[in-house]
Amino acid sequence: MGRRLARRLGVPFVDTDQRVEASEGASVADIFHYQGEEYFRRLEREVIEQIVDESIHAVVSTGGGLPTWEDNMAWMNSRGVTVYLRRSAEQIIARMSPYGREKRPMFRGKSDEELLAFMTANMAERERFYAEARVDVDCNAMSDYQVQEYIVTRLISLNEE
Repeated sequence: MGRRLARRLGVPFVDTDQRVEASEGASVADIFHYQGEEYFRRLEREVIEQIVDESIHAVVSTGGGLPTWEDNMAWMNSRGVTVYLRRSAEQIIARMSPYGREKRPMFRGKSDEELLAFMTANMAERERFYAEARVDVDCNAMSDYQVQEYIVTRLISLNEE
């Protein structure tokens, strides 16, 4: 979704996980395993600070934990437009590739039922942070194209305010 939206808007696409992996020369899973979650979350924050320092308009894809760490959501809201793509756990799992599932340390080794239970609980814990996003999109009943058009329309209206 992020890549398509960036193309539609004519701006770069930045994935915070990819930036962290490039700067560390290690996968997110390895960073979690060897350095711990707190270290990884600090790296994520550094990445979003670098993006702002670069003064580029971009679509930035963050991991699900980034908005929940310390003041990240408030910080991002003060420097750009945050968008919450609201999807059910079932829909997220259905859209996830085997590689994407294996890449995420917290998803590894879980059966479908265990993953669904984990994601449902995890998403409920994170909801209060996600709800702070400036644009909230209920993606469950929309096609990807409709989601993209909705976001573009909301961005235009926010820019006019």
